[in-house]
Amino acid sequence: TECFVFCTQVMTLIQKLPVPVIAKVNGLATAAGCQLVASCDIAVASEKSQFATPGVNIGLFCSTPAVALGRSLPRKVALEMLFTGEPLSAQEALMHGLVSKVVPEDKLEEETMKISHKICKSSKSVLALGKATFYRQMTQDLDTAYRMTAQVMVDNLTLRDGQEGIEAFIQKRKPVWSH
Repeated sequence: TECFVFCTQVMTLIQKLPVPVIAKVNGLATAAGCQLVASCDIAVASEKSQFATPGVNIGLFCSTPAVALGRSLPRKVALEMLFTGEPLSAQEALMHGLVSKVVPEDKLEEETMKISHKICKSSKSVLALGKATFYRQMTQDLDTAYRMTAQVMVDNLTLRDGQEGIEAFIQKRKPVWSH
């Protein structure tokens, strides 16, 4: 039980962190590894990568990975993975939304760092607000989600970096963030 509790804590922590978490996959991500990829905010994979939940084949259904997969993939795709243990290729994972991007193996580090550096150019406070809001609205009905996110946009404008971003846009210059 301890192992599964710890794994669950890691997976849920990813969504609670105020910064984006990027998975870089180069090979087989299986069971909890596949769950980790599904739990990350962004995932970049090499063309040779595969994603699987093979527990069913040894008598242990991947129940905890199913939580993340069921929230990242279409239901029928997730269930086929869980019921058969058969892997998804990198291209299939991209097509179904498990990963954000697939690149040649020799470009994996470069592409992952490119995304990371692009994110690092943004305001930390705005990213934190945006990430928290994104995940919060996912559990709400449509009307509630729109009401909540509209208020968050107003709140965002009161942040120092929100004001700096608007001023920089008007003045046609790059913003200088508070971090």
